[in-house]
Amino acid sequence: MRVAILSPVAWRTPPRQYGPWELVASNITEALVAKGIDVTLFATGDSVTKAKLTYCVNQPYAENAATDVKVAECLHISHLMERADEFDIIHNHYDFLPLTYSRLINTPMLTTIHGFSSPLIMPVYKKYNADTFYVSISNANRHPELKYTATVYNGVNTAEFTFTELPQDYFLFFGRIHPEKGTLEAIELAKQCGKKLIIAGLVQDTDYFNSKIRPFIDNDKVVYVGNCDPQQRNQLLGNSLALLHLILFDEPFGLSVAEAMCCGTPVIAFNRGAMPELILHGKTGFLVDTMEEAKQAARQLGQINRADCREWGITMFSKERMADDYIKVFSQILSR
Repeated sequence: MRVAILSPVAWRTPPRQYGPWELVASNITEALVAKGIDVTLFATGDSVTKAKLTYCVNQPYAENAATDVKVAECLHISHLMERADEFDIIHNHYDFLPLTYSRLINTPMLTTIHGFSSPLIMPVYKKYNADTFYVSISNANRHPELKYTATVYNGVNTAEFTFTELPQDYFLFFGRIHPEKGTLEAIELAKQCGKKLIIAGLVQDTDYFNSKIRPFIDNDKVVYVGNCDPQQRNQLLGNSLALLHLILFDEPFGLSVAEAMCCGTPVIAFNRGAMPELILHGKTGFLVDTMEEAKQAARQLGQINRADCREWGITMFSKERMADDYIKVFSQILSR
């Protein structure tokens, strides 16, 4: 089986810091290679992989202000499509744009839908619904007007996450700093609980950060450590009492939730989107609907066995399991 993986080129694959789609594309690539699959990764030229790497975009466009994003996208996607006949299947992690090539090539294309950025992109997904194959990353993120071949949960490199039985005395917010991710709500909860909060992640909404978050940062009770690399991520997640994931939108998945549990760290999350699929309520964290319920959950963290969090995270969200599930999907598509 010859598989082409199309990764985004906003960031390196795997990303140095932020880059969730690139991270998932990297994890599936490396896990497939480890299982003996012939994989070619289409990514940026500085990407790191054990697969065959091919590229026409040298640097991630998010790290190079001189790059025209649309030009980079067109060159990158067409680079794969012009070689489509070399592969048995194309696994697309680049959203809807590659779908527009699907009727021009003979190779079947599987698209992992990492989320819907806007209702405005739906006409493209609906147009190619009958000609290509879609995978959802959670049952919660399925669109009622699309048909799906399977749901495959995102997998993480569990070897990068260390089990920590005895955490330090702080809560953690880890993710994009944006109103929908609940950074301010995490600050409020930590304050109500009398706990230190460490904030880590990419500032995606500068106005929100400057007006709502920065005024609370005192480097004592509220600390912002910036965008983190994998080593810092492991330390911050593992040493925290809990990950606060008080999202204000229906999140398609939530990599940090899976990563936290792989460290043994429970998660307190608003019960939205994929959270009920990721978190075992009362065993690996708590699903809450209000800030008051979140406060009550924080008082019950001592009831959580961190070893149970670790076991659940590794069992459900390893890159090896993800690879096995995708191999089944590839075989199902090719048998048609």
